[in-house]
Amino acid sequence: MTDEQAPGLVDGADGAGGTVSGGSGDHAPTGPPASTTPEPGPAGSPAPSFPSVASAAGEPWRWGRVDDDGTVYVRTADGERAVGSWQAGDAQEGLAHFALRFDDLRTEVDLLVRRLTTGRGDARAALRSATSLRERLADAAVVGDVVGLAARLDAVVAAAERAEEAERAARAGARDDAVARKEALIAEAESLAEETTRWKHAGDRFSAMIEEWKAVKGIDRKTDDALWKRFSRARETFARRRGAHFAELDRARSAAKARKEELVVEAESLTDSTDWGPTAGRYKELMAEWKAAGRTSKDADDALWARFRGAQDTFFSRRSEAFSARDAEFEGNARAKEELLAEAARIDVSDVDAARAALRDVQERWDAIGKVPRERVRELSARLKEVEDRVRAAVDRRWQATDPETEARVAQFRARVEGFEAQAAKAHAAGDTRRAREAERQAAQWREWLAAAEQAAR
Repeated sequence: MTDEQAPGLVDGADGAGGTVSGGSGDHAPTGPPASTTPEPGPAGSPAPSFPSVASAAGEPWRWGRVDDDGTVYVRTADGERAVGSWQAGDAQEGLAHFALRFDDLRTEVDLLVRRLTTGRGDARAALRSATSLRERLADAAVVGDVVGLAARLDAVVAAAERAEEAERAARAGARDDAVARKEALIAEAESLAEETTRWKHAGDRFSAMIEEWKAVKGIDRKTDDALWKRFSRARETFARRRGAHFAELDRARSAAKARKEELVVEAESLTDSTDWGPTAGRYKELMAEWKAAGRTSKDADDALWARFRGAQDTFFSRRSEAFSARDAEFEGNARAKEELLAEAARIDVSDVDAARAALRDVQERWDAIGKVPRERVRELSARLKEVEDRVRAAVDRRWQATDPETEARVAQFRARVEGFEAQAAKAHAAGDTRRAREAERQAAQWREWLAAAEQAAR
């Protein structure tokens, strides 16, 4: 049994069984022309118009007939077309059977209309189904408004073609948007791969971009593969740069660790030094070298720094203790020198020899006392110098008073004064005024020099 046969139905006009008389139903008038009724369309698009088609089951004689030999005909725009043979009962039953088959086709077309108007179906699949139904309708074994159904199918095909074109355009637009999104991800990836040094941030961003990439759909396989190759190259470039950076960082950290270990060893070797100044200077240099050595891993750096700092603390604690003891000693020395200065201030310079002996004793004891706090050195030295200057001045005065050369010079100056005074008196007696004035001038000059020499000799 084929899909165009049923019990009691034989294709063609030669089937066996009872005879159905055409009667008045053999020439019943065709039904009214099909009307055109707009169906609701998808939201946001103009509603397509599909001709409505009446059901054939209620009045099948409007669309066909059964002749005396049982041949079943359907009326078309081109006239009648034989669709089968009915031999199992009366003509009305035959027509009803073929009308139900028409209504089945009509239902299939209605389903396609609903899919297109609601926008829930695949326009391409609807177009294939509508085209197939239209081809089948040309020789379908049905009785009904085949002209109206053909027109409705034409409208369905046209609407499906428009919907498919719209879907194709939408897919193309979505594809372009998807390509643009992935190209934007590629551009960001290439920028990060070539320029960034924020390795953690960039690594996290690449992970996020992978998820964004996966979420972008609607690109054909060939284009998507080409885009992925570009993105993957950028990610590999970033991975190589990051790997090279951290490899270099590891090398630098290893070198920094080795250098800091050397500095620690030297710092620890200086902890027992008592050469306070140079050793403190060397520790300062070691600190500068430590900073210039760079960083190693945190754990290693912390451990090495603890040793380095410990060595420094040990030395400077010892130095501080030594300086505290020294400062206490220097304070005592300062007090001793103050007492010595008080004694020196009482030296009697009237006896020059005794004063000089007392000063020498003070100076010897001063040197034996030793160092004083730095801030008191100038003050104490200045006070000792005052005593020394006072004794030295007394010595100078005695020397000048007993110096033979000084006495001879005074006598010589006095003789010159007396000589010039005698010449002036003689010139006055002779009435030589000019020679008298010259002699008086010379006598006055030598008199000044005599006064100065006598003052120096005192």
